[in-house]
Amino acid sequence: MISAEKSAPSKGTCPEGATNEADASRKVREMFTQIAPRYDLVNHLLSLQLDRLWRARTARKLAPLLSRSDGIVLDVCCGTGDLAFAMARKGKAKIIGADFAHTMLVRANAKSAAEMNDSVPFLESDALELPFADESFDLVTAAFGFRNLANYEAGLREMHRVLKSGGTMGILEFTEPPAGFFGDFYRWYFRKILPKVGGAISGDAAAYKYLPSSVARFFRPEELCELMRLVGLKNVEAFVWTGGTVALHTGIKET
Repeated sequence: MISAEKSAPSKGTCPEGATNEADASRKVREMFTQIAPRYDLVNHLLSLQLDRLWRARTARKLAPLLSRSDGIVLDVCCGTGDLAFAMARKGKAKIIGADFAHTMLVRANAKSAAEMNDSVPFLESDALELPFADESFDLVTAAFGFRNLANYEAGLREMHRVLKSGGTMGILEFTEPPAGFFGDFYRWYFRKILPKVGGAISGDAAAYKYLPSSVARFFRPEELCELMRLVGLKNVEAFVWTGGTVALHTGIKET
């Protein structure tokens, strides 16, 4: 049996060998730059296509905001753009994606051209230093990327800064399921099988060893919700899906 116990939440991600926040951020950027060519293939394969379902479900949950023709949405840590595309297909709001890994954005822009008539623009930007004015967006989202920030509270505060008063924040992330047959099987797969398969396909074993360790060190849903409240969000909720393996966290910026 693999234990589901977890130490206190970390301040930010800490890839192997990182000694400070700047080092952690650099290592994460290098890692995602390296795995970008097969990132989508590995995600879809290792999640058994569930990653598509989770993003689609997130878009449905946020549909009232996405349906507004005057709405503007920022998807941070957007990777190759899959959540941005899912949201764009769901409504009329303007979607913008941002990520600090250039090779991820190359793929995102190629997909935007091929699948969305270039309707979803992407720009290169660090989530901890967003190049937008205060209160610019009606909705700010992140899917499976927030966990990789070098400082979680700083990331939330930056997302909060660019969010309009009364706007919504949504963070979709992996979480650890509770102990039991399913939870124990999940941890065995996630920590023993996934790194080997992901490393073999992507050519970067370290990246897929990092993935389960980063999830194990990350917040439980109630912990992330508490931090969201701390930075000034209200009506904070966590919607836990697929046996407790992923959660969508939402909150509204106080007016």
